Amino acid sequence: MEYGSIPELVRAAAERYGPGEAVVEGRTRVSYAELGARVERAAAACLATGVRAGDRVAIWAPNTLDWIVSALGAVTAGAVLVPLNTRFKGTEAADVLARSRARLLFVTGTFLGTSYVASLRRAGVELSDLERVVVFGDTAPDEPGYVTWKSFLTEGDAVRAEDVRERSSHIAPKDPSDIIYTSGTTGRPKGAVITHEQTLRCYEVWSDLAGLREGDRYLIVNPFFHTFGYKAGIIACLLRGAVMVPQPVFNVDTVLANIAAERISVLPGPPTLHQSLLDHPARSGYDLSTLRLVVTGAAVVPLRLVERLRGELGVATVLTAYGLSEASGIVTMCRRGDAPDVVARTSGRAIPGTEVRLSDEGEVLVRGFHVMSGYFEDAAATAAAIDADGWLHTGDVGVLDGTGNLRITDRIKDMFIVGGFNAYPAEIEQLLGLHPEIADVAVIGIPDPRLGEVGKAFAVRRPGARVTADDLIAWSRREMANYKVPREVEFVAELPRNASGKVVKGALRTRA
Repeated sequence: MEYGSIPELVRAAAERYGPGEAVVEGRTRVSYAELGARVERAAAACLATGVRAGDRVAIWAPNTLDWIVSALGAVTAGAVLVPLNTRFKGTEAADVLARSRARLLFVTGTFLGTSYVASLRRAGVELSDLERVVVFGDTAPDEPGYVTWKSFLTEGDAVRAEDVRERSSHIAPKDPSDIIYTSGTTGRPKGAVITHEQTLRCYEVWSDLAGLREGDRYLIVNPFFHTFGYKAGIIACLLRGAVMVPQPVFNVDTVLANIAAERISVLPGPPTLHQSLLDHPARSGYDLSTLRLVVTGAAVVPLRLVERLRGELGVATVLTAYGLSEASGIVTMCRRGDAPDVVARTSGRAIPGTEVRLSDEGEVLVRGFHVMSGYFEDAAATAAAIDADGWLHTGDVGVLDGTGNLRITDRIKDMFIVGGFNAYPAEIEQLLGLHPEIADVAVIGIPDPRLGEVGKAFAVRRPGARVTADDLIAWSRREMANYKVPREVEFVAELPRNASGKVVKGALRTRA
């Protein structure tokens, strides 16, 4: 079924799945019909506030029902959504708000002991375009422009439903629906502009390939500010009539409890989420038998992880995928029925309607309906990313096998050269991940007076493991070419990751 816009999808889902559960948040259970009504009320409030079609509306909050309602409400009012990373500090959030020229901001109250409002005010950045800040909470600063979520919604009560429908009816498929700012692990975040049409087509494809179906119960741990959480989560559920169970903080105990209590059947997320689930000492105390679908993605997905998910948890479908914000979050994906080694060692094949090829340097190039229109108000960066023939230069290095399966070997900037040999950290990490006592690992290049650069591994031991640095280096010499063998190993409690689950290599380089 095709929809011309996200508001059209929300209304259709409310009608089609009406009495069925849409969102579960603690004791709050919201049907699809009620979700549709709440979204329209939020859209009415946006209209009352003066939001115009094309205005940027930002949201800085964790995964909650309020996030879903406010975000979809803003988009229904014709706004372009700008989700902010919940791990941003005040200055980082203010930078994106200023550059996107957001007129309205939805923000959480205190979250994980941090007042986001206070940190934004401390940033000292002039936000001349920001007219209204809506706080998810019982209180808001007693200053012009600040209002609570409840008061904001009340403002919209005077707006007629017909006016909301009229506004959303003018949204065209090629209009921008959101600006997703890149994670910024290698520099200042840039805003990828994605349209309604791209979003809907991509996540119809994603839902088909994953096998998401009506009534599935989907625990959304991936943050909503990221494409994986918002689009492979909220949008996919709306397309299929699945139940959204948002989880605001990644905590393994909470994940286990939610799976058992809510009979969760779908659990996408980074490999670290599933690894920590499998290794949890209390896992056997929870009924995880309802899990049937896992979608994960990273440069390194250990084969053993895929086998354990299928064998120990009985997960029928385990798939890997590859995407980036600039391509609407999805480029390749495995297919149901793929062999475990294909799922573990590759990210699958190009999604329908798109092309993937490698440059002479091995960089992954992507072309198709899903490639962004550009970076928001940054023509130079757009020209550097998308060439004259429409190919998006991803910055990732990869290998394509004979059947078109893509294996990401690294970021171009992460590669290091050992005595003239190109060393790809992701490939080395994949090999090190096979060691039975290693739970997680990241590799960087460090200077070496003789070879130019050599590898250094930051490794996380499995519970109870006693492997030493010398043990791991000796094991590596038996398992990989000499130039790939890390010359140093440092054991850490955990690897630094951003909220999207990516290892922040810059933090490791600083530490090294």
